[in-house]
Amino acid sequence: MPKFLIHATYTPEGTKGLLKEGASGRRAAVDHVVAGLGGTVEAMYFAFGEDDLVCILDLPDPVSMAAVSLSVKASGALHTRATPLLTLEEIDEATRRRVTFRPPGA
Repeated sequence: MPKFLIHATYTPEGTKGLLKEGASGRRAAVDHVVAGLGGTVEAMYFAFGEDDLVCILDLPDPVSMAAVSLSVKASGALHTRATPLLTLEEIDEATRRRVTFRPPGA
């Protein structure tokens, strides 16, 4: 199942919601959304600095990740970015594929 690294930053309104329901309430909400699409939450950590929240999600496909991303962003509570995570085996497979590429000006 594809994995995605999620970086999230709360907006002021989102932070008010976090203060109201706490971190465990947000974890339950994330679990509910991800499970509803057939996925799981591998890890969820709160942080401070550029990101307020970091998650690793297992979702069935990139379309499911896009659906989550669109819904979360539409709420206005968070700014997020998702990075697909690849296994070592997937990168090994990628290194065996031949790609014909010509750099600009070559």
